[in-house]
Amino acid sequence: MKFLVDEQLPYFLADWLQEKGYDAVHVTSLLTNERIPDGYICERSMTEERVVITKDTDFFNTYLIKQQPYKLIYITTGNLKNRQLFDLFRASLDQLVVTLRTAQVIEVNQLAMKVWF
Repeated sequence: MKFLVDEQLPYFLADWLQEKGYDAVHVTSLLTNERIPDGYICERSMTEERVVITKDTDFFNTYLIKQQPYKLIYITTGNLKNRQLFDLFRASLDQLVVTLRTAQVIEVNQLAMKVWF
């Protein structure tokens, strides 16, 4: 499984996913000295079949309208310390990966994981 970690999430999340054996890229490594447009992220996600991990509502809305990005993990935790976010992923990664085999959009927060599509 391949992941694309959005820019508002910590870089170490992509590094940790790589350590777990996944192909993971943080979007800040795609373009230098520029804000990465959502359209560019969606395009890369579709072309490379990467699951976008984001807190950005725009990606959820874009999926509703265009069925892009390829797949989406939509984090709705509000502001969390990086450690708390990491703990959330560490606790749910196996379940996320299994669920992504059939799901397209998964919402994740401190209380639950919801499959939208």
